[in-house]
Amino acid sequence: MARLNQQYTPKEAKVKIAKFCAYQERCHQEVRDKLFSFGLLPNDVEEIIFELIQEDFINEERFTKAFVRGKFNYKKWGRIKITQELKRRKISDYCIKKGLAEISDIKYHSVLKEILTKKIAKQSAIKDYQKNYKAVQFAMSKGFEAELAWTIIKSSKN
Repeated sequence: MARLNQQYTPKEAKVKIAKFCAYQERCHQEVRDKLFSFGLLPNDVEEIIFELIQEDFINEERFTKAFVRGKFNYKKWGRIKITQELKRRKISDYCIKKGLAEISDIKYHSVLKEILTKKIAKQSAIKDYQKNYKAVQFAMSKGFEAELAWTIIKSSKN
């Protein structure tokens, strides 16, 4: 049974947050927000986060790599959207760069080509240039670079 709006002692909060972190990779900001929701003071929150880092429950680089792999492989997000989401979670530029290195250029191009091909195939009763435009717009909404999408479309025409 969940305790709603009830404050936890720092000891109780640490046990609860350790389970929260063990379930799946978490970034520092998610853990910090969760601890504040437990009604803890800022000093207690920072001390618990420090201890969790020491005990390797949270690791920003490990989180970033897992996040990038998941969003790219399963949701087919591009680098731009992944980067924006990581920045929203207050991940450092160093960790973002390390995480994005998990995506090979070959795989990235093949996923983008697959997305464009499927989107163009779904379009009917419109001209080719409109199909291409809509496909690129869709790819951009998924976080892929417009220039790369146009390059792939032009190369597939030849």
